[in-house]
Amino acid sequence: MEAGNHTRVSEFFLQGLSDDPELHPFLFGLFLFMYLVTMLGNLLIILAILSDSHLHTPMYFFLSNLSSVDICFISTTVPKMLVNIQTHSKDISYTGCLIQVYFFMIFAGMDGFLLTVMAYDRFVAICHPLRYTIIMNPRLCGLLVLMCWFIIFWVSLIHVLLVRQLTFCPGTEIPHFFCEVVQILKVACSDTLINNIFLYVSTVILGVFPLSGIFFSYSLIVSSLMKMSSAAGKHKAFSTCGSHLSVVSLYYGTSLGLYFSPSATHSSQSSIGSVMYTVVTPMLNPFIYSLRNKDVKGALARLHSRGTLCM
Repeated sequence: MEAGNHTRVSEFFLQGLSDDPELHPFLFGLFLFMYLVTMLGNLLIILAILSDSHLHTPMYFFLSNLSSVDICFISTTVPKMLVNIQTHSKDISYTGCLIQVYFFMIFAGMDGFLLTVMAYDRFVAICHPLRYTIIMNPRLCGLLVLMCWFIIFWVSLIHVLLVRQLTFCPGTEIPHFFCEVVQILKVACSDTLINNIFLYVSTVILGVFPLSGIFFSYSLIVSSLMKMSSAAGKHKAFSTCGSHLSVVSLYYGTSLGLYFSPSATHSSQSSIGSVMYTVVTPMLNPFIYSLRNKDVKGALARLHSRGTLCM
């Protein structure tokens, strides 16, 4: 291409989920419903934890952070998509795209980090129950969350700064329904070697390390459970991990399935796969924790009864 075409563009075009106008009302209603359900479900989890003193423990402190991140995670992509569907538009400004890339990476990365910290919390609770309150003190819990935010802040910022160095051809269309760094690198008109190298590095930091930490924590948990002689004790200990394991399987199952599937190279399959971990997973997390956790169900019931009395 000619060098004159490699200018700093003012906007991109998002391919979206479908070019069929007849499907737009259905897609708008579906994603608006999922967005509202996600917001309501996660807000209820946060309110239940804040309002119930029984849930003021490290496990639920991390869960409330996860719910907060899930609200921000889905809010990074879905509102813009709904606006584009409603206005029959595909454009997103250059600055808006970079902002979306930045916050998407922050909240996607925080989801993985928080799931890893929650796995460590379960390891301490099961393998060191007598020292649990000493080890998982409020200072350590806060430090773990702050450390996660610090790492993801810099990784996301470096990604955005590197993307800013790229040039794009006018009228560039991103084959996705939101600005994802992988798809942006594919449509860049300049060399993306440095970007791709850092992409692999950040994948290790944000993906491989957290998942390895989860596997390591649960390997120690399983090893500890195997040494227990009481079947009831084993069941009780493992039941506390059920909700977390379900969320981990849902999050990493969908994201890994997307990026390692042979069909992931096709934009339509990639977009549909992305919907699973960017929209469906944050929507289902509150249901998993409320349906599988007696403490959360009890807190939600008490929250509902207080709300009924105030009316």
